[in-house]
Amino acid sequence: MAKKNERNTKGKIINAAWDLFYEQGYEDTTVEEIIEKSGTSKGSFYHYFEGKDALLGSLSYIFDEEYLKLQNSMPEEMGSFEKLLFLNNRLFSMIEDRIDIDLLTRLYSTQLITKGEKHLLDNKRLYYKLLKKIVAEGQQNKELTDKMTANEIVKFYAMGERALIYDWCLCNGEYSLSSYAQKMMPMFLSEIRR
Repeated sequence: MAKKNERNTKGKIINAAWDLFYEQGYEDTTVEEIIEKSGTSKGSFYHYFEGKDALLGSLSYIFDEEYLKLQNSMPEEMGSFEKLLFLNNRLFSMIEDRIDIDLLTRLYSTQLITKGEKHLLDNKRLYYKLLKKIVAEGQQNKELTDKMTANEIVKFYAMGERALIYDWCLCNGEYSLSSYAQKMMPMFLSEIRR
């Protein structure tokens, strides 16, 4: 039970922070506002984070929270290939609606230069577990290729998503990420389809 409460408190702080970052910008958001919006305490905040900058690495948590919701809303009759496209579309729509592009750009740049933890590549994340489950089902049902391992396909998929997000950031969001991905991901993923 304590572990669940810890996750809930940390999650409240992360969600409140990213909502504020989107609404008023990273620079204009204070730790005090994050604490107030999250309904937590200063002690809780500093228990999980050294400061506001430490929250930049928590975006993968927001993504995984979204995947948790999506996992439960995917139609059962949907094939594995369609599930991958569904997840991509919904996540990219959420990114456009809730994540400030400047912060996303900053996160990606920190992942390139950091010597420590690379949150986006952590294969213990729900993101990777869910993708692997879908891919394994797809291979078992002969929907997806068996010329690559499930891990190789998941890595291929994740690289495709990162490439689209990176390009979107480079272009400063001048086009719709989710609409563009709806055209590009099926072409990119055609390599894994049987």
